[in-house]
Amino acid sequence: MSAPRARATYGNESVDRLISEVIGVVGHDANDDLVRSLLVTALDMDSADIDRLELKIASQSLVEMLAAWKVFSPWNENAKATIFGSARTKPDHPDYALAREAGRLLAERGWMAITGAGPGIMTAGLEGAGRENALGVNIALPFEQTANDAIGGDDKLATFRYFFTRKLTFMKESDAFVMVPGGFGTLDEAFELLTLVQTGKSYPVPIVLLDHPESTYWDHWQRFVDEELLAEGRISGPDTSLYLHTHDAADAVEYISSFYSSYHSIRFVGKRLIVRLRSPLSEEHVRTLYREFADSVASGQSEAVEATRAERRDDDNVDLPRLALQFNQ
Repeated sequence: MSAPRARATYGNESVDRLISEVIGVVGHDANDDLVRSLLVTALDMDSADIDRLELKIASQSLVEMLAAWKVFSPWNENAKATIFGSARTKPDHPDYALAREAGRLLAERGWMAITGAGPGIMTAGLEGAGRENALGVNIALPFEQTANDAIGGDDKLATFRYFFTRKLTFMKESDAFVMVPGGFGTLDEAFELLTLVQTGKSYPVPIVLLDHPESTYWDHWQRFVDEELLAEGRISGPDTSLYLHTHDAADAVEYISSFYSSYHSIRFVGKRLIVRLRSPLSEEHVRTLYREFADSVASGQSEAVEATRAERRDDDNVDLPRLALQFNQ
């Protein structure tokens, strides 16, 4: 059974005509079809047998996503790394110093740092990056979470009521993730992130587990993964290569930077996977990639191509060189 898809029409001639008129008043553009689907879905919610609380959740979710995308849209072209970690880590803790150093080194490489905008590791990461390179994704909680001084009052701060819209923003806006020891929230983010990458629901991203040299936090976590997940067949061996564990902030930032030294991004167009690159590959390099990763190609070969029609329509990195392949998922 496939997932539900947005409808293009409401099914009532008068209502559909009014929707067209509303869109026309606001102004026509290439996204009219998606705006129409949003309006039809809102009307479907009104006619469905759902209660007021559910409508409130849907309405608030859209409001929060809109507000967050407005905050982040001026920085769409900037590389961004999220730093996760405990809100309760004190400034004299070695992990605090590590997170601050990671933020500083990321900023030196031209990256921006995103954190949850609260205290502890979240403050450390933004202090290191500096306010000009800081983005905050705050959550309204009854305890322990107000925007820290490194981002409070800044126009690069988004605030959320719901965790799931906040998580969506972290995942959508980040090109890399640094996981510093924390509590339930940090582990929740770590496992959700790994699940999204493992299942292909997220684009490939560099994920770093970072703690100070005397820490056992990620070592104990790795032991659990090895003994309870891997040994029992609940994950596969290659899944443990989705992340890097290090005690060195410089190693973490080098790993993140090198991940994007040639690779830029991917996109599926029809049944083909399009891999966008930062610089062209020689024919010999393309052949080498095919030989080494032939098991990833369902049929045919990987080949250099021009931007597809869909990418040109969306103005989606059309000037970058790219490879196309039939990906064996």
